Amino acid sequence: MTVKEPPVIDFAPFYGPDSAAKENLVRELRQACEEFGFFQLINHGIPSALQDSILAQSQDLFNLPLDVKEKYSKDTNPFNRGYERLRAQNFEKRGSLGDLKEGFYLGKNRALDEADVVARKFGQGPNTYPVELGSEFRDITEEYHVALTALAEGILRMLARTLGLAEDVFSCFTERPVAVLRLLHYPPQEADAGDFERGIGAHTDFGAITILLQDDTGGLQVWDNASASWVDVTPIPGAYVVNLGNMMMRWTNDRYLSNLHRVINKSGKERFSVPFFFSGNPDYRVSCLPNCEGQGAKYPPVTVGEWMRGRYADTYGVGEGAVGELRGVPGVNGQ
Repeated sequence: MTVKEPPVIDFAPFYGPDSAAKENLVRELRQACEEFGFFQLINHGIPSALQDSILAQSQDLFNLPLDVKEKYSKDTNPFNRGYERLRAQNFEKRGSLGDLKEGFYLGKNRALDEADVVARKFGQGPNTYPVELGSEFRDITEEYHVALTALAEGILRMLARTLGLAEDVFSCFTERPVAVLRLLHYPPQEADAGDFERGIGAHTDFGAITILLQDDTGGLQVWDNASASWVDVTPIPGAYVVNLGNMMMRWTNDRYLSNLHRVINKSGKERFSVPFFFSGNPDYRVSCLPNCEGQGAKYPPVTVGEWMRGRYADTYGVGEGAVGELRGVPGVNGQ
């Protein structure tokens, strides 16, 4: 059986008038969501200079001494923003060591006196910015967050059309969204190592959609159900890897796929990536979308805040995280 990578989709028709090209875009997106839950997006409108800048800021951040990075630890931040230490997560529970990566959490920078922050709504709060990097780090990360939020809204408009719904069906969902920007650094390991450590273990994402900028190192793999094997996602300069999260899968009553993926950095050099996790308005009530009910909704309604809070507790707390979804997948949990 031929093993296929997730498709590469040209998003340029989104920015033009309704046309045959836009209808073809809708068809390509629908097929990708049903078969893979993943696709690579080109001609998406995000300037390459901004992409280069966010990756450069990420490199500068992780080059800081450990004691400096630890000053901004998210473990002591009440809004879950800041530095995530090396091996903080352990998705596959493969022994005592966690995943071989470190990270930094950012979001929409909201003032302490804003209503959602005062109410402690999930994912709402102020960012923390390393003073050692000056104002450039703040300026670039905030500009990037605004640009990716707009792109996420555009993707959701097209996903609505793939489901036969009006483009604006997600408009309330995208108001005051939980939208996490996460800078990630994967340290090198020997290219000829025997049993490679996971940069991040096999997992599915929590929210609606994830938009990933990766460097040219490679290492991202997606599970292909058809061939029952892991498929490399080859980096394409300037492209975004987009995938659906668990929220979107339950929202579509399992019509669309939230797929397993992992990172194994076999390159022998550092790897940097910048995922943007768009999860929506914390007060929004997610229930089965029209045209997806079939024989009945499989999942009860849940608010974005309730759903996301539970998933974070699983990942960083005592819960099993994605482990329950990984049975039968080779290379996971000792299989």
